[in-house]
Amino acid sequence: MTTQTAVREPARATVALPPAARRARRRGTALALLAWAAGIAFCLPALWMLFTSLHSEPDAATNPPSPAAPLTLAGYREFFAPGGGAGPWPALINSVTASVFSTLFVLALSIPAAYALSIRPVRKWTDVMFFFLSTKMMPTVAGLLPVYLFAKNAGMLDNIWLLVILYTSMNLPIAVWMMQSFLADIPVSIIEAAQVDGARLPTVLVRVVAPVAAPGIAATALICFIFSWNEMLFARVLTGVRAETAPVFLTGFVTSQGLFLAQLCAASVVVSLPVLAAGFAAQDKLVQGLSLGAVK
Repeated sequence: MTTQTAVREPARATVALPPAARRARRRGTALALLAWAAGIAFCLPALWMLFTSLHSEPDAATNPPSPAAPLTLAGYREFFAPGGGAGPWPALINSVTASVFSTLFVLALSIPAAYALSIRPVRKWTDVMFFFLSTKMMPTVAGLLPVYLFAKNAGMLDNIWLLVILYTSMNLPIAVWMMQSFLADIPVSIIEAAQVDGARLPTVLVRVVAPVAAPGIAATALICFIFSWNEMLFARVLTGVRAETAPVFLTGFVTSQGLFLAQLCAASVVVSLPVLAAGFAAQDKLVQGLSLGAVK
């Protein structure tokens, strides 16, 4: 008869952390909790807007809205209702047109410019960069009157392509700054190898630079798209009925009859969806692009 003896694993010895390590761990935990609290606080206005959009106008007018009030989609139905016109669709289409085309034009201009300022730097390229930055120092409202007079004399008032040109010029400086930092991290040996194989500049930009800098291009495109989508000052002054954009359309819910809060919140949620969808679709590229150049 054989006897089997149970072999017990030796108890793991607990290693006491030094006081400095314990303080560092507590500090990291506190910072993580603070970051979560800040993130939740940052999202609270958007969640409150969504919550208000799901109430009727009388319930939304109460301050604060009652959590026990019945939820309804009446605000969204009234937002999409034609109401004697075409509804919000022309304004949404105009915003998409102005934002998408201006972003494409910005990328087409900023990538070659950033290539000349980083990979093949021109003389006194830092002065060029500061010139681009200086164009953003003037308040936007300071250029409103000259732009309006030019658009009036050129017959381009209430024209969506005028907004495309304006948004391209407004976003180009920041796009050049961002793309210059992204392209500066591309190894020059890759480009030289392509040039040895006989690739010309357009081929280098499209087949070599663009794939390597794809995260940076995605981050730049998303930021330019957001800036164009949210711009309202020029769109409010330079457009009327045909070229009205979504932010201008939202101001129509504040009338002399009062503020239609539920409809306004519902419209704000709908107008915010394209930006959220674009950011969600490009979130991996966005994180990579914004982190380029952070660690050398």
